[in-house]
Order: sequence, then structure tokens, then C-alpha cells
Amino acid sequence: MVTVSFAVTKEADLCQKDERTGKGTSVNERTAAGRAGTLSVTIPETGKAIIKNVLGKTQAEVKEKLKKAIEENAGIDYGRAKTYTVGNWLEVWYENYAKIKMRPSTYLTYHGYIENHIKPQLGKIPLNDLTTLHLQQFYKKLLAEGRVERIEAQKQPKGLSTKTVRNIHQIISSALKLANEQRLIARNPADGCALPKAERKEMQTLPVEQLTSFLREAKDSGVFALYYIDLITGLRRGELLGLKWSDIDLEKGDLRVQRQIGRIDGKIIEMPLKTKNAYRTLPLSADAISVLKIQKCKVGNSEWVFPSPTRGPMSPDSVLHMLHRVLKRAGLPKVRFHDLRHTFATLALQNGVDIKTVSGMLGHFSAGFTLDTYAHVTTSAKREAAKTMGKILSGAV
Repeated sequence: MVTVSFAVTKEADLCQKDERTGKGTSVNERTAAGRAGTLSVTIPETGKAIIKNVLGKTQAEVKEKLKKAIEENAGIDYGRAKTYTVGNWLEVWYENYAKIKMRPSTYLTYHGYIENHIKPQLGKIPLNDLTTLHLQQFYKKLLAEGRVERIEAQKQPKGLSTKTVRNIHQIISSALKLANEQRLIARNPADGCALPKAERKEMQTLPVEQLTSFLREAKDSGVFALYYIDLITGLRRGELLGLKWSDIDLEKGDLRVQRQIGRIDGKIIEMPLKTKNAYRTLPLSADAISVLKIQKCKVGNSEWVFPSPTRGPMSPDSVLHMLHRVLKRAGLPKVRFHDLRHTFATLALQNGVDIKTVSGMLGHFSAGFTLDTYAHVTTSAKREAAKTMGKILSGAV
């Protein structure tokens, strides 16, 4: 631990150096804003000095800031810290810490964020030089123009969503937290960042009266089976695209959800599902079985239920663009692919399917989560139930 005593002259000069550690402090300069102070740390291995400057309106304020800086920097291994850039350290954190704790789908997503966004913008900055301002400017740029250019994303906004930016911040913060614990940096600069507010996208559904037009146009466009199966099962987009014929028993009328398809680093890959509840078996109606039998004849010997033109799994972006084209041709408002899942859940609840069954079919981790998500539907159902009971018992009043 470095201890520095302050002996201040009339001119407010403070200059002291610890010969054992190479740390020195000084309050020795007037500025337009007040006074400036300097903390100097010499790295024994190289003889080079690292300078930390502080500003204050008064001499006392600068001394207090210097004292705090000394406490923060006590024990920092500057020699080792200087061997890392932000990019190097993120690689160390990712390979040795993140991978061990995360699901494969999560760490693959994190790898994409690191390689496509963080390292190109911040990777060359020395780890100990990274500031909160660096991060703040980085997040601002991501929100404005952070999307990686590729054919499928040409019509999408140039900026990343607030959710993605917050996820990237979480990666950086976790890596820097470890660096701080390893005494490579005095503090975590990510702690002082102002993050964009998380956006809760409003749920939209296709009303019953619009489903007929939608499915008719989907049939005319040659994609009826894809959207019909999604609407009747409530599968997530990646789960739907991950279906293989080996997952479906047309005799028993069962569909097993075993995997998902996603895009990592621009590549379409097969990934495990996010939670154990997502692995589930769903019953198929007679109509769904008929639709799948026709689809099987259509795709021939492909292992995928909904293959791409190259016979591999379809791109998640492609089915979204396809959905928007079908909606536009049908004269219907644009919705997200996930809103087809909401449509399934809403219609099921409105038609008397209990919340626990719907939760199981959706692969949610709890019925409570499903209840919170679709509270507006269950509230309406309760009102209808109250009206029904009122009519039944009205004669007794």
C-alpha cells in the first residue's frame, strides 16, 4: 500500500515520490479552471512513466482527488496491464471465462458482437487508457450506424437496437470488471456509462378476420406451409427453421422441438435451444398433418422441413422479408415474425385454452411469465366470464 503525506507550501506546491513503487504526486500548476494535479507511476521494467492528471477548483480539492487516485491505483500491475489492448483482453475474457459459463448460443452471439462491433472500434486502445467517454461515443455510434452491412440487412435501419447496444455494454462491462479484479485497471470505466433505455416493443397480432387474407396470399406465394405451421404451433422463428423431418411423427401427430437456426458472424448455423423448457413435444392437428404431408412431397429428400434453395436451413432474415411481402400483397399492416407467435398464444387463450397449457406449448420457463406477457388477454377473458356469470345469475336477483 502506498502512503503519501501532503506537505503544502504557500504556493500550494505538493510533490512527493515513493522510491519503492515509482509513484509520485504533485499539485503544481494553476489552470483557467483552478488547479491541476498529477499522479505519476513509473514502470520498473521499462522505466516509462504513466501520468494521471486531475483537476479541481481549489488546492484542497485537487489533493483529495490525488489521494483517491493513489488509493485506486494501489496494487495495479501497470507492467502487465500495458501488455493488453482492449481487444486482447476481450479475447482473454471470452476464451477463459465467458465460454465456461454461457450456453453455446449465447457465447456464439457474444463472439459476433466482439468481432463485428467492439474490436473494430475499441480493440486497439490500450486497456488502461480506455475511458467512459470512449465507451459513450462508441454506444452513440452503434445506435446511429452500427449495423453490419450484408444483403439481408439492406432495408433495415443503419443503427443497432437499444437492446443490442445494452447487450454489447454488458459484454464490455463484464470483461472490464474482471480486469479490475485482476488489478489491471484502477476502475471499470463501463460503470459510468449512460445507456439507452430498453424499448418494450408493442405486441401486435393478426386478428381472426385478417388471417384468411394472410393465409390465402401465403398460399399464392408458395409459402403457405411455413406460416400455417408457425401459427398453429407458436414456434419461435429459429425453432421453426430448425425443424427436421426426423423431428416429426406424421403417424402419431407429434412435432418435437430440438434445435434452432440462427445467424452468427454472417453464417447460418444450427444451435441448441436456449432453455430446457424450449425442448418440447407438440401435438399436431389433422389439418397440420395434411399440410406437412404436402410439404414433405414438395421438398423431396431434404432433411429440413423448410429448406432454403441451396437445400440447407433457411435464413431467419429471408423468412422475415418474405412475411412482409406477403402482408403487403394482402393489404395487411406489417408485423414482426414474433407476432405470429403472439397471434397463436392470443387466439389460444381467447378460445379457452388454459394458461399452463399455452405456456408449455410456447416453451416458456414458467406459466407466470406467460401470464405476465398475455395479461391483457386474460383480463379480457375474465371480463367475459364475469358477464357470462352475470347473465346466468341475473334471474336470481
